[in-house]
Amino acid sequence: MNYKQTVDYMTQALPMYHRIGAAAYKADIKNTVQLMALLGNPEKKFKSIHVAGTNGKGSVSSLLASILQESGYKVGLYTSPHLLDFRERIRVNGEPIIRGNVVDFVQNYRCAIEGIGLSFFEMTVGMAFEYFAQQQVDVAVVEVGMGGRLDSTNVITPDLSVITNIGLDHTQFLGDTLTKIASEKAGIIKPEVPVVIGETHPDTSVVFETKAMQQGAPIDFADKRYMIVPLSDDGLTLTFDVEKLGQPVYKALTCPLTGAYQLKNLATVFQSVEILRILGYKISDAQLADGLRNVVQNTGFQGRWQVVHKKPLVICETAHNEDGIRSMLAKLDSMSYSNLRIVYGCVNDKDYGKILNMLPKQAAYYFTRPSVERGLEVDKLVQCADMVGLHGSQYPDVGKALSAAIADASSDDLILVTGSIFLVADCLAWLNTHKI
Repeated sequence: MNYKQTVDYMTQALPMYHRIGAAAYKADIKNTVQLMALLGNPEKKFKSIHVAGTNGKGSVSSLLASILQESGYKVGLYTSPHLLDFRERIRVNGEPIIRGNVVDFVQNYRCAIEGIGLSFFEMTVGMAFEYFAQQQVDVAVVEVGMGGRLDSTNVITPDLSVITNIGLDHTQFLGDTLTKIASEKAGIIKPEVPVVIGETHPDTSVVFETKAMQQGAPIDFADKRYMIVPLSDDGLTLTFDVEKLGQPVYKALTCPLTGAYQLKNLATVFQSVEILRILGYKISDAQLADGLRNVVQNTGFQGRWQVVHKKPLVICETAHNEDGIRSMLAKLDSMSYSNLRIVYGCVNDKDYGKILNMLPKQAAYYFTRPSVERGLEVDKLVQCADMVGLHGSQYPDVGKALSAAIADASSDDLILVTGSIFLVADCLAWLNTHKI
C-alpha cells in the first residue's frame, strides 16, 4: 500500500470515533495495553507530559511542546483529531511523522491490528508511541483523546499531568455532570506525579484534590497562582503581562493564539512550566517567550481563532461545545466589525439545540454540513435554528457557504466559520485550492 491507500484503510476499515461516533468508543484500555506489549512497550522509552481537559488541551499541548522545543529538547507531540492530514497527529519537533513510517507500521502490524480489534484511535496511539521511541525523543507531549481514565493514551506514566478544565461534552460516555466528567479526567493522575489543574470550579476541585491525595500527587491550580493580563489583541497576536500571586513576573509577551479562552490556557502553561523547572527541565525565560511566540511555526497549530483572510475578516474557530462557544462569544464581544456572518455546521451527537440557542440572533447565517458521516443534515440544522430565532440560507458544503458569505460581505464585516472541528477542516481544505 502507498500512503493514501494506508490512510484509506485506517479511516475506513478501523472503527473511527470522529467518523462513526459511539460505535468506535472503547470503555477500557485493554486493547492498548495488549498493543503496547506487542510493540515492546515503547511508552516506557521516553519521558512524557499528559494533557487532558474538555477544552484547551490542544492549545496547552502545542504551547508546551513549542516551549520545550525552543529549550533545546527533542519533542514528540501527539494530538487529535487532525484537520487536513493524518500525519498532523504525530510530530517530532514540529515535523509530521514520515509517510513511510505510517505505511510501514500498518503493514507490519496489520494482522495484529485486526486480530486485537483495534479502533483507529488505539492504533494511532501505538503508532505514535513507537515513532517517539524510534526517534528517541527527550519528551513527548501527549494529548488525551476523550476523558482520561479509559483513554488509550493513559498507558503512560508522565513526568507531569495537566487537566485544563471541565465542561459538559461527550456526556454519553463520560457522565452527565461536571463531577462525573472530572472523575474520568482525574484518571490520568498517577502516583506521585505532579498535576496541574487549569481552572478552579466548586463542582470539580474536590474531585481532583481527593484523587491527588489518594495518589500522593502534588497538585496546583493554575488560576489560583497565575493571571494573564491582556494588553492588546488584534485577532492576530495577543500581547500580555503575567502576574504570579498578584506580582508581575513577565512583561509584554506575545502569542499568536488569540481569543479570550487562551488567557486560561496560558495560565495553565505557566504553572506547568514552573513545575517542569522544579522537575529539572531547563527552560529559560527567553526560551519560554520564544515558545509562546513561535507556537504555530513550531507545531503546525491551526483552527483555533485562525485568521484566514483580512478584508473581510474570515476566522476559523473549532468551538463545538457549550464552554467553547461561550468563550468564542466573549471574544466576539470584544471585536469591532460592521456585520457578523456565521458559516455554521455541526455533528449530530452534540446538544446542538442548546448550542444554537447560545449563538447571536443578529448574525446572518450560512448553514451547511461537515463532510463526516456524523455531520448533521442541513435541513434538520435549519429547522432547529429557526426554532431558536436564527435565520439564514443553507448550502451543501462549506465552500459554497463561505463563498456566499464573502459575496454578501463588505470589507469591514466579520465571517466566522464554526460549529465543528470537521467543518473547520473542510474549510481549510477548500481554502487550499480556492482563493477568496
